[in-house]
Amino acid sequence: MRDVRFLLAHPEDGYQGTRSSYWFLVAMTALTTARSLIHMFAPDGGADSIAGLAVEGTAGDNLVHLFGQWGLEQLLLAGVAWVFIARYQFLIPFALLLQLMDWIGRSIVGTVKPLVIDETPPGGIGNVIFPPMIVVALWFALPRLADRGRRARAETEGQ
Repeated sequence: MRDVRFLLAHPEDGYQGTRSSYWFLVAMTALTTARSLIHMFAPDGGADSIAGLAVEGTAGDNLVHLFGQWGLEQLLLAGVAWVFIARYQFLIPFALLLQLMDWIGRSIVGTVKPLVIDETPPGGIGNVIFPPMIVVALWFALPRLADRGRRARAETEGQ
């Protein structure tokens, strides 16, 4: 069993998860950063070139605008994760939880308010692939309850 209290660990506890979960978060954060920059700076925000949405006319201009704003939100999420990776590694489990909530939340919204498009965009495929991978990374980012008990006993005996 894993210690879910480490979702919001204390700084003095440090990061006690696996290195693979750390590097998985780095990869997910790099992906989120790249996606955000595409949405912000591509002429169509990725709406047509990636998602296959029509962007002609005023409605299309509004859609491109919304994709740009979405890119900014993704960049903010990535920025928080980069800070955790670089400075506050004890919050890596929490960053993975945020990633999981983001991917699952977008999947739910996509189910409730589906896009009318000819092909599934990359984000739609990611909604199927990434949540299970994030769950595994999150699981291994949390220390085992048994390990935590052993550490506490060792610290008590060492005093």
